[in-house]
Amino acid sequence: MTPQFAAIDVGTNSVNLLITDAEGNEILREVNVERLGEGLQASGQLSNDAMARSLDRISAYKKTIDSMGVSQFRVVITAPGRLASNADDFLDRVRLLVGNNVLVASGEQEALYSHRGTTQGRSATDCCLIDIGGGSTEFARRVNEELVTFSIPLGAVTLTSKHFTTDPPRPEDLTNAIGEVTDHLDDLIRLRPELASSNEFAGVAGTIVTVAAVEIGLMQFDSSRLQDFELTREAVEDVFRTLATETLSERKLNPGLPSARADVIVGGCCILVAIMRRLNLPAITISVRSLLDGVIDELRSEQ
Repeated sequence: MTPQFAAIDVGTNSVNLLITDAEGNEILREVNVERLGEGLQASGQLSNDAMARSLDRISAYKKTIDSMGVSQFRVVITAPGRLASNADDFLDRVRLLVGNNVLVASGEQEALYSHRGTTQGRSATDCCLIDIGGGSTEFARRVNEELVTFSIPLGAVTLTSKHFTTDPPRPEDLTNAIGEVTDHLDDLIRLRPELASSNEFAGVAGTIVTVAAVEIGLMQFDSSRLQDFELTREAVEDVFRTLATETLSERKLNPGLPSARADVIVGGCCILVAIMRRLNLPAITISVRSLLDGVIDELRSEQ
C-alpha cells in the first residue's frame, strides 16, 4: 500500500496519527498521551511544558508523514484549542511545524468527524455516536440526512481535575462528578431528544475503548478484538467499581489499562456510567475508528 493521506488529532489527553492509502486503508496508527490539557481546568491556559510535549509529538509525526511521502494531511485540534485562553499561541507554533492545514474544531465539527469515521462500513446510519475525550464529550446522530450533535464540556481529564483530590477518589467526589455529567445529560435530553432515542449507540475514543479493553483483559491492544465488541452497562459498572476503589499504583496493574491513562480513567468512567444510567442504555458497541478516520475520509472526498 502506498501512503497517501494522514491526519493528526491533537486532544486534551493524547496526540494521535493515522496514515492511509488512497482507498483509506490503514497503514499506520499511533496513539500517544501527551496531556496538552494538563492544568487547563485550573488555570484556563495551556502550560509551557504541556505545549512542548505536544509540539514535540506533532513534529515527530510530521517527520514520519514526510518520510513516507504522504501528499495530503490535516491537523485537527479539539477541546484545548477551544478552551484555552492562550490557544492562539499554541496554534501559531503548530503552524510553524506543519503549515496552514490546521483546524481548531468546534464541538460540532469534532462530533461530525468522529461520526463520519465511526460509521464507515456500518449499516445503521442513524447510530448515535458517543465520544468521551480528554476535555469534552460529543454525541452525534444522523437523522433524516441531518447530523444532530451535542457537546458536553467535560472529559476524562477535565472531570478528574475538577473533582478528584485523593487517591483513590472519595465516594462523595465520585457522586458529585457523575451528578455534574448527569446535569448536562438532562440538557441533552431536553434540547436534542433524538440523540437519546436512538436504537443503537457506538462508543469511541480513549476512555470507552480502554474500559472495553479492561473488561476483556487485553494484555496487548488488539483492534480486531475491540471493534464491534458489545460493552454492557453491567460490565461498565463493574469496571468502574474496580478502578474507582483502587489506588493509582494498583490501577496500573489492570490488563487493558495503559499506565498513561490510569490517573484519568476513573473520571472517564464517571462520564460513561452517567451516560449509560441516564440514557438507560443496556449496552454500547465499541468502534476503534473515530475522528482520525473521519478527517481522512474528508481528505479523500476533496480529491
